Formats: sequence, structure tokens, C-alpha cells
Amino acid sequence: MRSLSLKNPWAGLIASGEKTIETRTWRTDYRGELLICSSKSFDKNAPSYLFVDATCHIRGETICIVDLVDCVPMTDEHVIGACCQVYDGAWAWMLENIRIVRNLPVKGQLGLFKSPYTKEQLGL
Repeated sequence: MRSLSLKNPWAGLIASGEKTIETRTWRTDYRGELLICSSKSFDKNAPSYLFVDATCHIRGETICIVDLVDCVPMTDEHVIGACCQVYDGAWAWMLENIRIVRNLPVKGQLGLFKSPYTKEQLGL
């Protein structure tokens, strides 16, 4: 399964359903299941009110699986779902069907990477 690391609170906001769009400066042709992992460090620039629940405080672990259903250039209509403003070169990765998984340790990587776990190990 493909995986993506995000700093918290962003990974936790995806797990809570608050963030339904991930933004990147690069596009992907990949569509399908995507394991969301929390990085070992927090986003120090994120406002404290975004740490909405305990999931937003997890570091270096698996969080949830989502379906990546589309990847389009970011526009103003994506701002609420992305929890950020439009920026130059931003791509909106459209996420659906959130499934919470067991919190297992994971070493994050840049870009999309192969998960070290099976669905069974993740509790699905």
C-alpha cells in the first residue's frame, strides 16, 4: 500500500475528517488507498486550535487509510477542505473514505512510499 507522511496536526485532521484535501507542490497519477502516517515532528507553525483531538498529537505512527480519488490544481473552492489558503503550484489531493488504523511505528519518507504493514497488521 502507498503511504504518505504528514506533520501533525495535518495527519490528525485528515483522520478526524476535518481535512478532506491534502495539498502538495507536486501532482500524482496514483489513485487508490493511501496510508496516512504522522511525522515524528509537529508543524511548529500550525495554530494551536488545529490540534483538535488526541490524533493530532501522535508522532511517528500510522493514523488512517483514505482513498485518493483525484488530484487537481488547487483553487479557492478547495480552501476549506484543505485547511489552508491557495498557494503557487499547489495541487489538491482529494481524499475520501477515512478508515482509522492501529497506531504502529513508522519511519516517514518524502513522497509516496511503500507501507511496511499489511492491512491485517493495521487492524483492517
